[in-house]
Amino acid sequence: MIHPQAIVDPSARLADDVKVGPFSVIGADVEIGAGSVIASHVVIDGPTRIGRDNKIYSFASVGGDPQDKKYAGEATRLEIGDGNVIREYCTISRGTTQDASLTRIGDDNWIMAYVHIAHDCNVGSHTILANSATLAGHVTLEDNVILGGFTLVHQFCKIGEHSFTAMNSVISKDVPPYLMVSGHMAKPHGLNTEGLKRRGFDRETLAALRRAYKAIYRSGLTLEQASEKLAEMAQDSTEIGQMLAFIGASGRGIIR
Repeated sequence: MIHPQAIVDPSARLADDVKVGPFSVIGADVEIGAGSVIASHVVIDGPTRIGRDNKIYSFASVGGDPQDKKYAGEATRLEIGDGNVIREYCTISRGTTQDASLTRIGDDNWIMAYVHIAHDCNVGSHTILANSATLAGHVTLEDNVILGGFTLVHQFCKIGEHSFTAMNSVISKDVPPYLMVSGHMAKPHGLNTEGLKRRGFDRETLAALRRAYKAIYRSGLTLEQASEKLAEMAQDSTEIGQMLAFIGASGRGIIR
């Protein structure tokens, strides 16, 4: 299963059925779970843990040193869950000691070509990162986020679950859940209605989220006033409660 022209460090731990293509290099302290496929010309450095049934395409660089001038060789980590697809020329860095020393990617993500995921990012599950999307350090993507091609996300930003960014979006503030945003700098353009419908959100929930969106973005209220209104709505809607909690926890402020 391991091509004779691949290089695998003796300390690496690969499940018996892991496939490794020619000219790939698997470094020390790397663990790869069952069913995973590593194509040719892939470089994986450790400490890195990769779960089951992942597929990593050619010329990806996974688990490399963080692009941070403060990094001084500390033993930081990268963890990747199960069922992810990581396409050609992606770069995914380990964490730094200035944060939690960990970059983390969840399960069932579709990470397209030339995507960069910097140090200390936390990517949830079931996300799609289109070609050349770029995450600066310390970015959080919650579950079911879709980033359009060439989306740029500033460090320490958080993108809420089920949100969608159009191509070439530049994100410099937090994006609340369920939103669709676009532009440079990115602005809100309504709910991610089509995505929510595909994921089974019913009419009542969508109607409630529309009312919440109007309170935040179209009512002329301050964010504090809009949050008070959302608190009333949240009594009947878990989803609005999630939006309210996200806004309350925002460190960079939300897109408006």
